[in-house]
Amino acid sequence: MSDSPNLLKESIGRYGIWSHGLRDEDPSLRAEIGDAAAELEQLGFGAAWLGGSSAVRHALPLLESTSALVVGTSIQSIWQYEAAESAAAFAEAESAHPGRFVLGLGVSHAKLHDQYRRPYSALVSYLDALDEAGVPANRRVLAALGPKTLDLAGTRAAGAIPYLVTPEHTARAREILGENALLAPEFKVVLETDPGKARAVARDVLALYLALPNYTNTWLGLGFTEDDFEDGGSDRLIDTFFAWGDEDRIRARINAFHEAGADHVALQVIDAGTREGLPREAWRKVAALLEA
Repeated sequence: MSDSPNLLKESIGRYGIWSHGLRDEDPSLRAEIGDAAAELEQLGFGAAWLGGSSAVRHALPLLESTSALVVGTSIQSIWQYEAAESAAAFAEAESAHPGRFVLGLGVSHAKLHDQYRRPYSALVSYLDALDEAGVPANRRVLAALGPKTLDLAGTRAAGAIPYLVTPEHTARAREILGENALLAPEFKVVLETDPGKARAVARDVLALYLALPNYTNTWLGLGFTEDDFEDGGSDRLIDTFFAWGDEDRIRARINAFHEAGADHVALQVIDAGTREGLPREAWRKVAALLEA
């Protein structure tokens, strides 16, 4: 990326919503997803990040129902879609909704893809193919955790969208990326004040990730130990990766990422009471506490 203004950074604001539910392909939910996206825009969120193994097609209901909301994949696995296929889908979205779709890419995990080989080299080759197909670097972001991929995110993309990281990681990432690149970490919020209930919900969510070395190796580099990964995660681990408690505590935890150098925080909001796919009331509560 050049030193020219990062338009993506300017367009998505300080907060977005990260959600699995927003990428649901059930036709009966298409209208509800569109309505939820429109409300997120009204609530002041600048972006919606489609969680899990998402693709360009999952963004269309949200783009069609909004006028300014930026929609991004978080992430689209490079092993699941060929670069030419991604480029063609990007071109369609760009034609219909100029400047509002962001292609979030990542190498995913070896346990999830049989073809997983030399992930960094594969990612570089994928970006080369996107360049040749005309997908602009300033409209793609990378799920970067380690230094090499963070550097790639700053030079071959608009920036980075790290998942399951800390403010300490954010500070390191900012140093690697430089000031111009977008840095938009994901962060989980549990709307629960009771420590036992909040941590139980968090452990249910974290269980999948404790089995994925890309994350646990990163956490070891952030000062955690193997003991922190036992029994669903130590309280220290849970309390680091999830904000829970009263509004002031949650707000302070989110602000810590901005203070460490994040431009935007993608909030994965978990309603301890419902755990629904589209926790719209929980999104409203978070929007309100961010305005306070």
